[in-house]
Amino acid sequence: MQRLDHGAIGNGRAIALVAPDSAIEWLCLPRFDSPSLFAALLDPERGGTFRFIARDRAVSGSARYMTNTNVLRTEFVDGDARWEVIDFLPRIGRGTGRYDCPLELCRIVRPLAGTPRLRVDFQPRPDYANASGRLLVTQYGVDVLDAAAPIHLFANVPGDFIAQRTEFSVREPLYFMLVYGDRAPPTPADMEHLLAETVLGWRLWAQSCALPSFAPEHVLRSALCLKLHAYVDTGAIIAATTTSIPEALGTERTWDYRYCWLRDAAFTVEALRRLSQLREGEDFLRFLRDAAESGPLQPLYGIAGERHLPETTLDHLRGFCGTGPVRVGNAAAEQVQNDVYGELILCLETVLFDPRIFIERPAEYFPLVRRLVETAIESAPKPDTSIWEFRTIPRLYTFSRAMCWAAIDRGATIAAAIGERVLADKWTAIAAGERDIILSRGYSQSVGRFAQWLDGEHGDASNLLLPSIGLVDARDPRFLATLDSYAEHMTRGGLMLRYTNRDDFGLATSAFTICSFWWAEALALAGRLAEATEVFHRIVAHANPLGLFSEDIDPQTGQLLGNFPQAYTHVGLIHAAMTIGGLLDARDGRVRAWV
Repeated sequence: MQRLDHGAIGNGRAIALVAPDSAIEWLCLPRFDSPSLFAALLDPERGGTFRFIARDRAVSGSARYMTNTNVLRTEFVDGDARWEVIDFLPRIGRGTGRYDCPLELCRIVRPLAGTPRLRVDFQPRPDYANASGRLLVTQYGVDVLDAAAPIHLFANVPGDFIAQRTEFSVREPLYFMLVYGDRAPPTPADMEHLLAETVLGWRLWAQSCALPSFAPEHVLRSALCLKLHAYVDTGAIIAATTTSIPEALGTERTWDYRYCWLRDAAFTVEALRRLSQLREGEDFLRFLRDAAESGPLQPLYGIAGERHLPETTLDHLRGFCGTGPVRVGNAAAEQVQNDVYGELILCLETVLFDPRIFIERPAEYFPLVRRLVETAIESAPKPDTSIWEFRTIPRLYTFSRAMCWAAIDRGATIAAAIGERVLADKWTAIAAGERDIILSRGYSQSVGRFAQWLDGEHGDASNLLLPSIGLVDARDPRFLATLDSYAEHMTRGGLMLRYTNRDDFGLATSAFTICSFWWAEALALAGRLAEATEVFHRIVAHANPLGLFSEDIDPQTGQLLGNFPQAYTHVGLIHAAMTIGGLLDARDGRVRAWV
């Protein structure tokens, strides 16, 4: 049974997933959403891999991140031999707050004890394994043929050893650099320099994070994970590294998440802003303006702003744990998701008015604000496909309506701040009417909880965010009743489901992990701090050995499912920990210096 025990390494231009046995099981080049070069994660036989094997077998090691970095170190033992593999993509500071992020996957193999005997199992399969990936031996390693662009594996191991998988002894450090494009062969000194500079760069970034007193280690790992998903070239932030890891085994719930959902990106920007990481927000605003100027807003884009993301299937790949189809593209780009206007306005408000962020002319963003607010006003009374992207069930979803309210309400705040008093007053009045509708029709008196859609009865975990956006106080009796109802009817194995009613594919069986973090945060806001901390610790116990989360958890087995790593889940962890930590500090008097 495949497991998501991988480490994620990257530099803002590419992300690779490294299995405990050293196998690179997922890597797309030259972008997050490019065709894969290694995809053993989706088909161990056909997908392609890059690993080191001992005595013709894979050896599982003990992996950990080098402290406060996205550099992975895995230690292996085979008999009396012991060695380590260090994996990273270079991220080299320029001294201006920016970084050089070359498309180079670096692997360093160091002997630690005895004399390890290893083979290089290098099986590139370009274009989602549609190409064979023939190897050409060169003076400095091997070239990958059949790829759309030059790909080289440079090494201080003879190219013949790599191509023929010849066993060799490891008596001194070995260096492997997989390069997309052209560059001169690196020397051992080059590789050690890249490692040192990459470690330093990550540690400087981690050092600038303002962590909470509660669960700071979990928050920092989540922040480092989020940083991997921010595309340095455009400011887009992808939802997850992978495509088609199923939400539940044996179902068709397989989706491609390697794109920029505006909703997820806005949540990510806010999570990082709360940690005092601000550049991601500045970069995303530029991406957002470019996307908005390209035409009507849609829920998601390619990472260079592509609007057309046709959904196709790769039938030659078996899928994770044999569950297909493997999809490329995402039809949700064509959906109507009305909540997105609220998330974008919330993002704009916090970034534009954070005094740490210098924006010379904030008023230049007001045409975008006005467009978003006016679209929210127009869209609020219309059905959409919801935050959960139902494909055939358009309704007046409560959370979508609430986010339209947030867009109008915060739009009024922005308008007032820049002197647009007439518009501010107009939008304030409209927001008040919207709030009355949501509170009267979004809350079901008959079942005592906020419902998935207006005048409905089914629960929906997205409503746990209603206090966070300011629609209702977390201690309001209606919200407290919702908390109790959801805990009783919408949890399985101590984890919160998205909803319990049928969707396009039947009944969902997995817990969407961010929902449990929303639950923990809502409990904290409601004053139930003991329950909040218990729920939080219960969820983080499901992280993989490196502290990473996928999209879903199987409540029965605890298996991580869904695309991995999932940015949204780590956003939920950060927000829950920040909120719980702040409230615990206030409760315990830790709100002054030296306490």
